[in-house]
Amino acid sequence: MQKLIEKASVLAEALPYIQTFRDSMFVVKFGGSVMEDPALIKRTMRDIVLLEAIGIKPVVVHGGGKAITARLKELNIPTKFINGLRHTCDKTIEVVDDVLHNVTNKSLVDGILEIGGRGRQVSGKDMLKSERMYTKCAETGAQLDIGFVGDVVEVDTIPVLNAFWDGHIPVIAPLGRDANGQVYNINADIAACKIAEALKARKLVFLSDVPGILSDPKDEKSVISSIKTSEVDGLISSGVISGGMIPKVQSCIHAIQHGTEKVHMIDGRVTHSLLLEIFTDKGIGTEIFNA
Repeated sequence: MQKLIEKASVLAEALPYIQTFRDSMFVVKFGGSVMEDPALIKRTMRDIVLLEAIGIKPVVVHGGGKAITARLKELNIPTKFINGLRHTCDKTIEVVDDVLHNVTNKSLVDGILEIGGRGRQVSGKDMLKSERMYTKCAETGAQLDIGFVGDVVEVDTIPVLNAFWDGHIPVIAPLGRDANGQVYNINADIAACKIAEALKARKLVFLSDVPGILSDPKDEKSVISSIKTSEVDGLISSGVISGGMIPKVQSCIHAIQHGTEKVHMIDGRVTHSLLLEIFTDKGIGTEIFNA
């Protein structure tokens, strides 16, 4: 009986959040090692289907870097990273396109279908208008060519809105296309931020293999539960936010300043972490909000 009462208490705690978020759009970026564990994938897709079932409109944006690296290795195509970005030659972009659409994206949509949800494959090529991106040499500041890696300059939200209209959960592969039809590899974190910004999503949630932003990078228990946008520059200066987390957080701030209400960074390895962050009073990860 006590366990049943506890379950009922959880539902009661969630009620005001369910009422508040009904009809809201949530962008969920799914990546990291959580995408390598079939059990975690199935669990996460179940939680996303639950969000849709209670009236929230979830959008899934996924990565796929390790699957791409594995396929490139099979094909004996060298993998090279420059400033953390995958150098994407003409052969590599073909592999990226194939793996993201026909392996990663398909597996997530199939996972939604298996538990009774309705997922729809959406290609970033149909909604992310892009242009070639470059990076800089840390020593000289010289511009470095990283191949067919793109930056998002415009988002066409129609494919996502059409999916919602038809009662489907859109699952987006992070690729873009320029005015000439050239396909580009898009960083999934940046794609998620740009999509959330364009949709003016209520929440942007990053599910990965880290518990959030840590005050001590060596201590996973040192999660900072909430961060104001005005505090971010100081956290970067002090080194709390560093490396690849800097452009990610900066993209999040841009999304918040242009209509996204809050950003959450949570550990996708924790069972039901998405639900715990959204529907409980304490949450489990880092929340970033405008202040």
